[in-house]
Amino acid sequence: MSTATEPEPARPWRPENGPRPTVWTWPRTDRPALWVRSHGAERYAPVLALQEWADGTVYYQVEIDLHGDRRVGMRLYRWPQPGLRTARVSQSPRAKGVDESWQAEMPHRTA
Repeated sequence: MSTATEPEPARPWRPENGPRPTVWTWPRTDRPALWVRSHGAERYAPVLALQEWADGTVYYQVEIDLHGDRRVGMRLYRWPQPGLRTARVSQSPRAKGVDESWQAEMPHRTA
């Protein structure tokens, strides 16, 4: 079994941390991803958001299957740290809002 260091998850932002972080997202179909060391393996983790806190610290919010058993959860990791590395770079520019271009219009009722 590998002795590589696993990254430490971070706690979410709280008001006592100062101003709210700037949150960046990417289109659902073109998200960046990280390799996250977990239980002796590197797990592929698509990035849901990048947070830039007022103190300059960067955090990645990712979807990840920590145990390799197909149970996916969300984790927040401070960047950089041992146990994290880039897996995929998005070709799309990051945005400060949710990209809804992949969503269709809501169905309309017919009377």
